[in-house]
Amino acid sequence: MDQATKLLIDGLYETHLPVADLGKSMDFYRDVIGLEFGSVIPDRKVAFFWVNGKSNAMLGLWETGSSPLRMHLHIAFRLSSQQVLDAPEYLRKRGIVPRGFNGEPVEEPVVIGWMPALSLYMRDPDGHSIEFISVLNEQPDSDFGIAPYSSWVSRP
Repeated sequence: MDQATKLLIDGLYETHLPVADLGKSMDFYRDVIGLEFGSVIPDRKVAFFWVNGKSNAMLGLWETGSSPLRMHLHIAFRLSSQQVLDAPEYLRKRGIVPRGFNGEPVEEPVVIGWMPALSLYMRDPDGHSIEFISVLNEQPDSDFGIAPYSSWVSRP
């Protein structure tokens, strides 16, 4: 491939997270997040989940044990705007605290003004930052910063 030719990346297909308890994490990603189970390989302590079907994306969960040095990572799942707006109630019913951009408990999703995107966060059983996000079909407003959705819709 010459320098004038560039690859056209179509999307991100897979990501992997280290987890302390594979069974507990499998329950979370299947029952709370709603991912479709793909496969588990017990001798390797790994499980795979499909994200919107096997041709779209995959999440791998790798049990690493209980080392005191833990890495906390971040992944975001794309949802419709209505699903993100409904997510706080959905999470609370499952005993999960909906969180804002800085990890603070929130009652509603936040909007990241420079994108703009509707966003809601939570923690998985290992403390990884999990985000539900929906890019809004509106003009960016970098002066807005990051604030509750109700503040976004009530802007002048």
